[in-house]
Amino acid sequence: MNGLMIAAPSSGSGKTTVTLGLMRALRRRGLSIAPGKAGPDYIDPAFHTAASGKPCFNYDPWAMRPELLLANAAAAAEDGSVLIMEAMMGLFDGAADGTGAPADLAAALGLAVILVVDCARLSHSVAALVGGYARHRDDVRVAGVILNRVGSDRHEGMLRDALAGIAMPVFGVLRQDAALKLPERHLGLVQAGEHGSLETFIDHAAMRVASGCDLEAVLAAATPLTVGERAGTLKPLGQRTAVARDVAFAFCYEHLLSGWRGQGSEITFFSPLADETPDPRADAVYLPGGYPELHAEQLSNASNFRAAMHKAAGGRARIFGECGGYMVLGEGLVAADGGRYEMLGLLPLVTSFAERKRHLGYRRVTPVDDVFFRGPMTAHEFHYATIVSEGAAEPLFTVRDAAGLDLGRAGLRRRNVAGSFMHLIDFSE
Repeated sequence: MNGLMIAAPSSGSGKTTVTLGLMRALRRRGLSIAPGKAGPDYIDPAFHTAASGKPCFNYDPWAMRPELLLANAAAAAEDGSVLIMEAMMGLFDGAADGTGAPADLAAALGLAVILVVDCARLSHSVAALVGGYARHRDDVRVAGVILNRVGSDRHEGMLRDALAGIAMPVFGVLRQDAALKLPERHLGLVQAGEHGSLETFIDHAAMRVASGCDLEAVLAAATPLTVGERAGTLKPLGQRTAVARDVAFAFCYEHLLSGWRGQGSEITFFSPLADETPDPRADAVYLPGGYPELHAEQLSNASNFRAAMHKAAGGRARIFGECGGYMVLGEGLVAADGGRYEMLGLLPLVTSFAERKRHLGYRRVTPVDDVFFRGPMTAHEFHYATIVSEGAAEPLFTVRDAAGLDLGRAGLRRRNVAGSFMHLIDFSE
């Protein structure tokens, strides 16, 4: 299996749109595309799945052990002929400690890099920019560029002339196109499941990529993928795990579910927004992150969901919530307009979006006890909620950031119900 990485000098360069268009364009040619997303992002993978038709795994060089990265690549190799990896941020941007950049992932997996360059305010200086990226690390190969948001034939000519001076291949040119912009909100792109015309958007992106790029040259730039054997993942919450899944609970890592299945856990799904209930046979319930703040009233009125969750808690099923799921396990959620909505009341917690504060970064978390988890783990935190109040309950984790700064304790546990704002990723070495 061959692979390549679609990267950029910085966020906002258009690499997601190019990636989606490339996946769909190659899929139309009959190729089996294995999608990948570098880093901890939990929104872009759903777009990748829509474009490629295959589940998208995250590959996180900071939060994942090298053996898990290689195992994910091996799983992708079983299901596709070309791995297309979208980078996060800029190619050399990593965690607070300077590690975990997309470049580190490209080096670990042997991925060639195609750089998407936003040329809207750039002409001859493109050679200095791209040349600097190409020379920055000997173990990372920038195979070529796709010039994005080019204004005219004359503009394109200047860019090509400049890049010819450093012998950098141009794999494609995409013109300015307002139809190639995806809507955003406070945690990133509006989710794929909420995009009413997603297929139209991806088809348009595929048309533009197919007409503006040399797809044969792109495929020829792909390099043999470095893969590994199956690697251990975090232990499943139970033998039968019911997972909440809808637009309010969509931030769930595919490698976790795949790892749980590989360890023998039966996974079922239910929609709290549709007032569905978890499988009554489940001995564990998982509420992933998402956007409960946008659906607080609907969740508050989901009486079947509420009753079933209290029954599961009383029946000693292990219930775990992450980020948005943690908020729903609490007693109340204050929406952006100041209105308070009653949540499940399984943990003594009230959270608020009335006064938003950004919390963002990698975390190393250590369980305070071994009721739910054992050993240190890596995680990612990204939310705007504030904690209004916490009642009597056991703390769940001690937390440090990527630079090693002690952030104190986080999360709550009350008997068989627990949660925190951390999105768990892997064991920590």
